[in-house]
Amino acid sequence: MFFDTSLTALTLAVIWAVFYLVPPAQGLGDLVRIAFFHIPTAWVSVLAFVLSAWWSILYLKTRKIEADALSCRSAALGLIFCLLATISGAVFAKLTWGAYWNWDPRQITIFILLLVYGAYFALRSAIAEPPVRARLSAVYALFAGAAMPFLIFVIPRYYSSLHPEPVINASGHIDMDPVMLAVLLAASAVMTLIYLRLLFRRRCSA
Repeated sequence: MFFDTSLTALTLAVIWAVFYLVPPAQGLGDLVRIAFFHIPTAWVSVLAFVLSAWWSILYLKTRKIEADALSCRSAALGLIFCLLATISGAVFAKLTWGAYWNWDPRQITIFILLLVYGAYFALRSAIAEPPVRARLSAVYALFAGAAMPFLIFVIPRYYSSLHPEPVINASGHIDMDPVMLAVLLAASAVMTLIYLRLLFRRRCSA
């Protein structure tokens, strides 16, 4: 109860900071505020898929059904957060590029990622026997987790993209307004806590 109350308070504080502390960005104005939702949800989706693969490894090593349940639950949450990142990115694209979908390389690869994990749950729902379902799902989650970094970080960099790149200065540091950076880190931390709270709240039964 205390954790939920604290998390709610932190979430409200971050939302307030996004709208009242973050200054408009050069070239984007107030549209930059979308990034404080888009980036944290994208980060959590990556984290969730990585942990899903990790718990799949644990299941294959231990055959403990708890590891399969956590892997499934993490994949489900990753899919939800990935969808939220896709939707918020589409809204940003509409407001800045004039269309929700531009067939940008990053939009294409994240759509493929959604299909990959959608197929994961199709696989689980098609297998009735729990041990077989858990074993095949673990193997699939490992391959999906291995493909995820290429779809998110590697492949889009080989093509020209409308997607803004991280602002890195010559010394290799993030060149961002200190208030923006602090709020972005806080938003990412809160989104991570929300993911963890949902992850351990209940198990995946599919």
